Amino acid sequence: MLFDPSTPYGARVERRLSQEQVIWLTTVSHDGTPQPNPVWFQWDGETIVIYSMPSAAKVHNIRRSPRVALHFDSGESGEDVVVITGTAVLDETAPPAHSNPAYLAKYRVGITNIEMTPESMSAAYNAAIRVKPDRVRGF
Repeated sequence: MLFDPSTPYGARVERRLSQEQVIWLTTVSHDGTPQPNPVWFQWDGETIVIYSMPSAAKVHNIRRSPRVALHFDSGESGEDVVVITGTAVLDETAPPAHSNPAYLAKYRVGITNIEMTPESMSAAYNAAIRVKPDRVRGF
């Protein structure tokens, strides 16, 4: 396990991975420029699943360079820092978003708020990115 949920920091990491709505995914463009993007995600206890439009720059960046970083907003005073690094893959075996019960439960209201149905969201955001974290740091 990358973090110990029995510690105060590890418990905070687990809570944020389980409850936060948005995480920032940073990929690297062809010229080496970091490209942070806020994304919806689902933590399954081992990996982070993100659904994307297949034509998005982040998908092209991951194909070229699979090393990524993720982080949450740190709070008003920078008091809650969680940074995760890992390797991303395009997971063609992942279920579509509308067939992922945990993802759908988490984002059903958000999907409605962007005037989509789970099925139309799955059709548009049909590239599943799976990140395997290898390091968690912060305070």
